[in-house]
This record gives sequence, C-alpha cells and structure tokens, in this order.
Amino acid sequence: MALMFGKARTCNIVTVPEHEPAECNVVVLGALGSGKSEDTYSSEEIVDQQPVLVKVMDTADQDGPVNCERYLGWASAFLIVYSIDNRYSFEVCQQYLETVTLYTKGLQSEASIILLGNKVDMERYRQVSKSDGASLAARFSCLFFEVSACLDFSSVQHVFHEAVREVRREVERSLSVRPLFISEDRPTISLSAAPPLLPCYKELPTPATAKLVTVKSSRAQSKRRAPTLTLLKGFKIF
Repeated sequence: MALMFGKARTCNIVTVPEHEPAECNVVVLGALGSGKSEDTYSSEEIVDQQPVLVKVMDTADQDGPVNCERYLGWASAFLIVYSIDNRYSFEVCQQYLETVTLYTKGLQSEASIILLGNKVDMERYRQVSKSDGASLAARFSCLFFEVSACLDFSSVQHVFHEAVREVRREVERSLSVRPLFISEDRPTISLSAAPPLLPCYKELPTPATAKLVTVKSSRAQSKRRAPTLTLLKGFKIF
C-alpha cells in the first residue's frame, strides 16, 4: 500500500518552489498480510498549496511491535494498518496503538496517529466491521479511514495528506501552548529621571562677588601717586 503511494507518477505534475519543502516522516505499522510493503522512500507532495517532502518508512514487524526504537523517535506520524479480511491483523493494531500512544505521551508535540483499514475490495471476506475500526480509533483519539490500496490510489494519497495535515495542526497546537518566560533583567533607567551631571570645572566668580586686587606700580621712588590696576580675582594677565 505504502509503495503505491511513493511510486513514480506522470499525472498531477506540480511545480515545487526552489526553497526546500518541509518534511513529514511517516512510519507505516501493521502485521504481515495487511497490505503493507517493506520499503523506505520519499515523495514530494503538495498539501493545501504547500510543498512537503513525505518520507515513508514501511516496517516489517511480523507479530506486533518489535525493536520500536528504530522508528519511534524518527516519526512525525504513524499510519497503523490492518486488513478488513484478517481479524488477527486488527488485534495487532491495538498493540501498536498502545506502544505509540505510550511513547508520545511524554512528548511536547505528540505524533499524529491514523488507523487504516485496508482491502475494502475484499468486502465479501470482511472479518472486521467498520464500526469496530471506528471504535478502536475513538478509544485512542486518532483518525480512521478504510481504503483499497490496490484499486484506489487517490484514497491512499488522501490518507497520507491527512497525516501531513495532522502533523501541521499538532505543531500549531504545541506552539500555541508554549509557556511564556518572564525576563528577570533589571529595568532600564530613564535618562530623564537621572540626576543632572555636575560640571567638571569651577565656575568663574561673578562681578558681584569678585574680590578687588590692587597692584601697585614698581616705581616706589616716584613722587607722583602710583597708578593702580584693578583686576577680577581669577584672571591672569599675559
């Protein structure tokens, strides 16, 4: 099923902007026989007029979650698949849902999860009702779809695009609830409130407070009265 999504196509060709598109890592989980394919690939898609590089890891676990560490930390979204004509594959999905939900609970941004019933073209052999799938999805608060991977490519593509949308919504939710941090920096001092700067020089005395200095002429022997020169204290004559 996942291989069909990532294969080369000649229809619906779109122009991707020059800048690198955002990435969405999708892990496909499920028991053997659910219509999965063991592969890893990527596909450039346009989702809601925005380019995105969808990277897909299709796992090959045989009997439920095994060695989950290799994909839990890598995935942005989980696509958990079962076959509607195989009850056992449906029961294994519950194990995957429990494992993924337990892991994502401690994350700031929870990974998106989609439960997918495959092979609706095998309706006459159905062992898992649509209501059973919807009930399990509601229990783990995830999206639920049924498709036929071998007959309807557009429905498979729609599921992967919904995974991208869920990842975007989850990122937006995590950003909207991010706590605000109050800075403890000291407040800026206003220059208008600062005391006036004192001059670094001494003011010259005003004429009202100036002291008079009398300078006598050096001609002490002169019978005439010696002329005097009145100066303001603080000035020098050159």
